Amino acid sequence: MIGRGQGQGKRREARRKGRQGGKPAPCGQEETALRQLVAGNWKMNGLSADLAELDALKQGLAMAPAVCDVLVCPPASLIARAAGIAKGAFALGGQDCHAQPGGAFTGDISAEMLKDAGASAVIVGHSERRQYHGERDADVAAKARAAWRAGLTAIICIGETEGERDAGQAHHVCGGQLKGSVPVEATAENTAIAYEPVWAIGTGRTPSEDDIVAMHAHIRHCAVAHLGAVGEKVRILYGGSVKPSNAKAILSLDDVNGALVGGASLKAQDFLAIIAASAVR
Repeated sequence: MIGRGQGQGKRREARRKGRQGGKPAPCGQEETALRQLVAGNWKMNGLSADLAELDALKQGLAMAPAVCDVLVCPPASLIARAAGIAKGAFALGGQDCHAQPGGAFTGDISAEMLKDAGASAVIVGHSERRQYHGERDADVAAKARAAWRAGLTAIICIGETEGERDAGQAHHVCGGQLKGSVPVEATAENTAIAYEPVWAIGTGRTPSEDDIVAMHAHIRHCAVAHLGAVGEKVRILYGGSVKPSNAKAILSLDDVNGALVGGASLKAQDFLAIIAASAVR
């Protein structure tokens, strides 16, 4: 599992009421916030030479220790070697796993294999898996349970397409995906939810700050409705063209408990800048 706990920042009462926008309130009006998680998803990128970026990341964290949890999800082919570099400086994760622990599933990888290679987490339900591999909410839920079976944290992704947002269905879609993809036995220790507006991934586009706040408030409301008190403690990450230039603004928003970072996680310098942005909490 990824280390987690209470951060030094605060969570606003207004978040639990589903406030649809606004700036941070004074600290005296807040209660203890969740420790942020900044996770890097390398996707299908990275060869042996790129492990040098992880060494640079480790050195950067040694000079300026993170105030958040840091996770890197390289391709499965690099996890074991990456673990030899990380040595506890940051956590490692997989980008997907099969629901079964083993068997005749050519080309797939089990959660147990990821754990054996040195992973402590795995991304499930990423929009690219849903789009290109036809994964449904039930498939994602099964993979989340597989992650827990192996002792991994499941980072469960939800998000709407551009067409769904334009049709005014964004909240409905994300709420439905959460209910279908997050098993009811989820805990704050074994689960994080990543909101990734599909139309913002890799495009350089990001929703407005008010849109992010409104969606994260909705996701929090749905998480509480689905999971009860656990829903108050599950971290909600934002993913969608997070980069050094916008990380500080995004990570300071209501109910944004971290980020799922794509391309900007491939270079240590960029990823370190995003990690440093979590200090604004």
